[in-house]
Amino acid sequence: MNTKEVGELRRRLRPGKNAISHIYGCYVGATKEIIAEVDQSTALLSEDDAEGCLSLLKKALSGSLGRNLLEVGFSTQQVAGGEDHKLLQDLRASKLKDKELRRAFYEKVIRSVEMGDENYLILLAHDTYDVPFKSRNDELMDDSSDTVFSYLVCAVCPMREGKPGLGYLPADNVLHMKTAGQLAAPPELGFLFPAFNDRAADLYSTLYYIHKPEFVHGEFIEGVFGVQAPMSAPEQKEAFQSALSDALGVECSMELVQAVHEQLRERLELHKESQSPDPLTVTARDVGGMLRECGIEEERVASFQDYCAQRLGEGAALDPANLIDSKRFQIKAGEITITVKPELSGQVESRVLEGRKYILIPAGEGVEVNGLAVELEAQPAAL
Repeated sequence: MNTKEVGELRRRLRPGKNAISHIYGCYVGATKEIIAEVDQSTALLSEDDAEGCLSLLKKALSGSLGRNLLEVGFSTQQVAGGEDHKLLQDLRASKLKDKELRRAFYEKVIRSVEMGDENYLILLAHDTYDVPFKSRNDELMDDSSDTVFSYLVCAVCPMREGKPGLGYLPADNVLHMKTAGQLAAPPELGFLFPAFNDRAADLYSTLYYIHKPEFVHGEFIEGVFGVQAPMSAPEQKEAFQSALSDALGVECSMELVQAVHEQLRERLELHKESQSPDPLTVTARDVGGMLRECGIEEERVASFQDYCAQRLGEGAALDPANLIDSKRFQIKAGEITITVKPELSGQVESRVLEGRKYILIPAGEGVEVNGLAVELEAQPAAL
């Protein structure tokens, strides 16, 4: 999915903009027992309560593609008859009206999710979307459609003490806006099934949401979808950096890292300027080309690509934003940390002076120490 497709579905999750007739879910205790199940008609919800429910479901379609929103793929065997995929398909076909199917899904989620000692709420909704045509200038033509997209949205929300929000009363078995007690926090994870690729249902994929990019909740992906969890953004960065370091050895210099960092940053900037809705990706082959441009010999480039295949997967397409910090360039040397704007990283140099290694920063006018303007010595100090 791209950003426009995600945005198109997010805009539906507002009162009066969708065909969601019921909100389903269950309230789960910290000891993994189902305290109560939810089955509420949206027509009977107050405006605030309906908006609260839809807001939580919408958050399961928020964040950045590749970091918070990950496409999880199913194999042909799973789609043809896999148990995990079949349950999702059956839920979708029943429009969530089958209580036994919902209970089977809840129990699978409860077995798979880890929420520590917190109670949590599983929210489910089904929507049917008459997908409008798009004009040549990318405008939606609401009066013209020949595609119906039937989909599920799920959000798993911790219950916490907090500000006014959507709450749940087990005694009344209803969701409502409340001002005190346990409230449903924004979801830790969730998903859209099936994915909305090319503005149509893609049964081979689901769009998976995580609140924090460093916590993929792999146990949920493996338990509910039956597939291996993808690497988190921090794990991708660590694997990429290890591949560079291990393959290049002594040739992994600060200047080389600066050059690779700058090329990746430039790609991110150009992609942003292009306003393309499609995710930007790079492969080990792409980075291998950058290394060749920096004069790295072919044997080490091949070694880097092999390391990437082993640690990231053969032909893995990665978001450059997961591989570098595009907003800063940071150098650590022992207890000293130097941080500069990425576009100025080329001014930082490494030198060997009288047998010692140094990192040098050119100093012009306006040098400050702890905010105090100072003058530097006219002559270099003895080393």
